[in-house]
Amino acid sequence: MGNIVDELKTILEPGKLAVDEATLAAYAVDQAPVLDYQLPLAVAWAESVADVQAVVSACASHNVPIVARGAGTGVSGGAHASQGCIVLSLERMNRILDLNPDDETAVVEPGVINADLNDAAAVHGLMYAPDPASFRTSTIGGNVATNAGGLRCAKYGVTRDSVLALDVVLADGSLIHSGHQTFKGVAGYDLTGLFVGSEGTLGIVVGATVRLKYLPREVQTIAAFYPDFRSAAAGVLAVGKARVQPAIMELLDGGTLLQLDSIHGSDLRRRGASLLLVQTDGFGAAAEADVVRKVLAAGGAAVTTEASAEAELLVELRRNSRGVEVDDEYRVGEDVAVPRSRLVDYVGELEAMAVDNDVQLKVVAHAGDGNLHPTFWVDRLDTKVDADAMQRLGAALDKSITVALAMGGTITGEHGVGQYKLRWLGLEQPAPVRELQRRIKHLFDPAGILNPGKAI
Repeated sequence: MGNIVDELKTILEPGKLAVDEATLAAYAVDQAPVLDYQLPLAVAWAESVADVQAVVSACASHNVPIVARGAGTGVSGGAHASQGCIVLSLERMNRILDLNPDDETAVVEPGVINADLNDAAAVHGLMYAPDPASFRTSTIGGNVATNAGGLRCAKYGVTRDSVLALDVVLADGSLIHSGHQTFKGVAGYDLTGLFVGSEGTLGIVVGATVRLKYLPREVQTIAAFYPDFRSAAAGVLAVGKARVQPAIMELLDGGTLLQLDSIHGSDLRRRGASLLLVQTDGFGAAAEADVVRKVLAAGGAAVTTEASAEAELLVELRRNSRGVEVDDEYRVGEDVAVPRSRLVDYVGELEAMAVDNDVQLKVVAHAGDGNLHPTFWVDRLDTKVDADAMQRLGAALDKSITVALAMGGTITGEHGVGQYKLRWLGLEQPAPVRELQRRIKHLFDPAGILNPGKAI
């Protein structure tokens, strides 16, 4: 295995390869729970397409696995190091190659930060619509790999809906271009759509052509506080029945509000036991917001029209509502989606399974598209969690998955399968479907060196 490191030292310029233990450890994991901790053989930084091709070709010749990595903000283990692998970081490929305001498109390298692209587009009255909570640090390449979502998904869709074309290095080091520069294009199979969400298992994205949207001229934010979480979930359906399409519709439970208050000094929990945060945008934002306020108030909510400063704060707090690990708790955040008509039912089931398994629960949700992020946790004893608590935590997590699937949902709405969710993939996808995916993987990567043990 040492031969691959020696070869990479000869083909990469100084400063593009590291083998020291501190660097290996820093790049060994993303932000997901770790099931199989492995240190990579080396970390390589690509600064050009040629660098990526050189690393992939060398790894292919030595049959060494490659794990491509962006900013490491993923929460499903898609960027965890595999045994004996090279971690290939694309963070230095961070140039916006072209931004065409007339065509409303941009061409970017994979290491471009989501927020940086938005800042560049805003100068022209445009925006890149996908906005994961980590948008200030996550990369476009990582967003493409996981088909990332975000707060604006309810109106603007997920990453796949904004990707027009991709440049991809395949497992043999060759480079292909898929897709088109136009908004419409139906020639041949949709390979671009296939690469989006493939988590680096079919090829390594080295360039993306993305569609930009108009930056809204007006934004209205409505905060609706409810006495309980289920009533807030019912408010989501009420807005839909009023046939209003918010840009953002986010749901936060009481536990989340308490945590945000403790971190940021806000007083959200005092104002209600659950918060439905709705944002309308565009030229009709005010008219839509008026309808939303009336509908939510009729459903028992305490509805406020927030000043712009507080509106921005509420959205910002929501973006940071995932929380951080604390010393006396062990927590796992989930990423399930159910049909919107089952939101109220699923919320009730979550609350019941937390009680039944004696675990703590907090929930945030992209309620506009039925994507929920329940977080279960148990108390630590000193620095460890006892076996019984871990068993109860695992039972709650399993139940959250099986109940979502029974309601017609999915095991992951936007985070990807990665390594962590593989245990549940067979519950959602039958054997023939998984076998077909394995055959596709084998066609693109016959030696199985691209991010092995992830996604499928």
